[in-house]
Amino acid sequence: MGDPPASRDARWRIRRFDDIDSTNRYTLDAARAGAAPGLVVVADHQTAGRGRRGRTWTAPAGSSLLVSVLLAPPAVTDDVHRLTMAAALALQAAVGEIAGVDAALKWPNDLVVGDRKLAGLLAEADVHAGAVRHVVVGIGCNVTAVDFPPELATTATSCAHEAGRAVDRGALLDAFLSLLAVRLDALDEVPADYRARLSTVGRAVRVELESGAVEGVATDVDASGRLVVQPTDAPPFVVAVGDVVHLRPITDRGSTPPAR
Repeated sequence: MGDPPASRDARWRIRRFDDIDSTNRYTLDAARAGAAPGLVVVADHQTAGRGRRGRTWTAPAGSSLLVSVLLAPPAVTDDVHRLTMAAALALQAAVGEIAGVDAALKWPNDLVVGDRKLAGLLAEADVHAGAVRHVVVGIGCNVTAVDFPPELATTATSCAHEAGRAVDRGALLDAFLSLLAVRLDALDEVPADYRARLSTVGRAVRVELESGAVEGVATDVDASGRLVVQPTDAPPFVVAVGDVVHLRPITDRGSTPPAR
């Protein structure tokens, strides 16, 4: 990656790696060993990158922005979701600023262009006796114009592909950290801003839960980041953890391609 420009906010301390198993794993271990909030771990390549629900994140070396940030733990456990929402908003704005790409948020933790995935986020927290000790938010954002494997060719995209030009990962990192600092200083504004930028609200969705799949219309996101879904023949329910598939286009925000 080379050295990214120095962040405009002095709270960040950046450690860089060519190869690492997982930036989230390293950052959590560093927190448990006494590292203070503000640690940022960046890698060109991950050998065991993690996604939600035990999935892996794989990408060719140098093709993605792979970064984990150690954040100050909130006083309330539910507010961990606000930190994730803040990171998602910061990344969305950074992609717009540096790449000129108008990405949308997809619940719970993706950036998408249309229905193609541009980036994913993963928050992990250490909780003991009801108190949050450490919070790490990791992101993986496709940056360069790589050839995606066949299984991802119709569902993934990158900043360079959408922008039609090369995009600098260092500049994207610097913008993300600067914008994240702004969001963290105004956490009370995050839920409303997150909802306003969430492409999932208003969509017909299938929610894949541990207990099975449920279909309905995503109608809202509460202040804790939980998705409210209205099935056609049952009372609304709130989803804290689950995977969402967009089924049909939003009718009041313009047409988008059907989900794949």
